[in-house]
This record gives sequence, C-alpha cells and structure tokens, in this order.
Amino acid sequence: MPVKPKISFENLEVAFASKSDAELRKMYLIFATLNNNLISDLGIGLANLAFKLKLPVKGIMKKTMFGHFCGGETIAESIQAASKLAKYGVHAILDLSVEGKGDEASFDKTCEEIHQTLIESAKTDYMPFGVFKVTGLGDYHIMEKIQAGEKLRPAEEKAFAKMKGRVDKLCKSAHDLGLKILVDAEESWFQNVIDDLAYEAMEKYNRERCVVYNTYQMYRHDSLERLKKAHQVALEKGYHFGAKPVRGAYMEKERERAEEVGYVDPIQPNKEATDRDYDAAIQYSVENGIYLVCATHNEKSSLQLTDWMNLHGIDPKSDRVFFSQLYGMSDNISFNLAKAGYRVVKYVPYGPVEKVMPYLTRRAAENTSIAGQSSREFELVKREMKRRKSRG
Repeated sequence: MPVKPKISFENLEVAFASKSDAELRKMYLIFATLNNNLISDLGIGLANLAFKLKLPVKGIMKKTMFGHFCGGETIAESIQAASKLAKYGVHAILDLSVEGKGDEASFDKTCEEIHQTLIESAKTDYMPFGVFKVTGLGDYHIMEKIQAGEKLRPAEEKAFAKMKGRVDKLCKSAHDLGLKILVDAEESWFQNVIDDLAYEAMEKYNRERCVVYNTYQMYRHDSLERLKKAHQVALEKGYHFGAKPVRGAYMEKERERAEEVGYVDPIQPNKEATDRDYDAAIQYSVENGIYLVCATHNEKSSLQLTDWMNLHGIDPKSDRVFFSQLYGMSDNISFNLAKAGYRVVKYVPYGPVEKVMPYLTRRAAENTSIAGQSSREFELVKREMKRRKSRG
C-alpha cells in the first residue's frame, strides 16, 4: 500500500497562504457579518434594494461579499482569480452564475458565454473543467412536461431540440478541447430529463476518457440507487462514468412542492441519512472505477475519501478523483489537500455584480444555515490572525 500523504485541515498557515493580512481582515469582517443572521439578512436585503434603486453600491459589493465569493464580473477577471489559486496547486472551474431571462435569445447567449469559458479554460493548465445548468440552456417547463409524461406542442418540441443541441455543443466542445464538463443537478420534478441528457452525452463523449459528469444530490433518498443504476448502464454500454455527488441545494423548495402537489417527499428524513448516502456514494465510486468529483465542505467526508483512495491504490495526482469546494469557502480543506498533492478544483462564480446577487443571497443563506459553517470559517480566520500576530 502506498504511503498516504500527511494532511491536516487545521494547518492554517497552508489554508491562508494566499491571503495577505489585509485580505484576512476583510475575510474576518465578511464572516463576522455572516455569523450574525440578522445583520447578514439585512445587509443582503439592503444590497438588493440598492441595485433596484440604481444606487452606487457596486464598488462596495466588489470589495466585500462579491469580491470574496466571486472571481470577477468577466471571464478575464475570473481567470486572474484562478491563476492566483493555481500558484498554490488549487485549480478552478469558471462558473457563470447569472440567471437568464428564460427566452431563446438568453439561452443562446448563455450557451455562447459558457462555450467561451471552455475555450479560455483550454488555454491554461489550471482550469480542467467546464460546468453548466441545463435550465440556463432551455425552458424548464418543457422538461417538467416531459418528466410528467405530457405531450409537447410542436413549438415545445422545437424548443427542446434546441436545448438538446446546446447541451451537445458544450459537451462536444469540452471533449474536443481536452476538458471535462459537469452537468449540475436541479429540481427533482425535471431532474430525470437532465439525467437522460447527461447520459446521452456520456455515451457519446466518454468513450476514450471521462469528459461528462452528472451530479447527484444526496439529500434525495433515491440518489444513491440512481447513481448505481446509471453506473451499471455505463458498464453495459462501455463508456466511462463520471459522478459528482453533492449534499444538495434545493431542500426547502423540494419539501414545499411535495406537500403542495401531493407526492412523496423526495428528501431524506434527516441530515444523518444524507451524510450516510453521501459517503456511501463516494465509497462506491472509489471501489468501482467511477471518475469522481467529491464536492463537499465537509472535512470528515474529505478525509475519508483520502483514506479510501489510499486503500484502493489511487494516486492523489490521478484524474480519477477531484475534490471540489466553492471559491471563498473552506480554504482549509482546498489548500491543505492541494499541498498534500491531491487534485482540487474551486468553483469560481462570475458575472455582473447586480446579476450575481441571487447567487450571493444563496451563499449568505447557506453560510448561516449550514450548521456552524460561517462560525467555523470565522473561527479559522480569527485563529490565523492570532497566529500571524504572535509570529510578529
């Protein structure tokens, strides 16, 4: 058995190596704010209001919340943020985080912008992935109808064909450019259609190597079984299978809709069940040769994966396994894993400040709702500031 690299998520010198003292003080203020639910909600609410009233708050946002959680407003700005991460062995995924208008012109525009991220990523050796949400490329109402077994009108058939064409364009581009691409998971009432599009692309482009990865939200009680079944199909059809398990992002919305429409709640009974299935998905992937992106801010799951990799002789530098966190979060995990030689990618969201506000609102809510997430980040920043001060 190979010698496992030593790793500790408590190594703050490594975790914050990329941050100057001034940047660390800024992080302190941001997480101090997020640590207080009332102030956090008020701040985000006021920022949203200011943009609606066209008040000049863009500069403030760029220096605070936006600057911390986003790479920039443009691809070029985000590449600068990505190149800074690359100096510490952490790679990046440029993630357009703008919610479109929902018409054909906006779907074409989104597809072209993501295509551009792929072209620019391929020019570097530190941006190995692209990513997209299918709802950015087509009308989700059409996917709802398909999943519900309803017949599409001719205009909807045409629109769905265009959506499929955009998905294919991005997956083919990733394949031709030597990149990998992640298909994000979305709401359960049209996720089956997204799955089918992802598997169709895998069958087409994952023959020689793993290009396309599908995402599984493990807070759904059926996700582990869905992942295993999809893997079995990949084995039968002879293509590489790529999976990105996440704990999930739409829980409240899922529960509300299940109650409203009157179907069985797709969500796990508790967090323990989600954690159990998440780790089971990671273990199954490692044991069965699945190409894996382990997207988590959970230290225990990350360490567990390093143990399983060691047990099954997977080289930390192999492209079989990538660890992934969001830009501006869990640097103690990302930078320490990278320092130990593991493949780490940060999601680097970007877009015009005012259009990324829905994303920032979700990040603020996530940091205050995840048990101890913002307080954990806050404590780490405080400890690093104290460490630097004592060092003189």
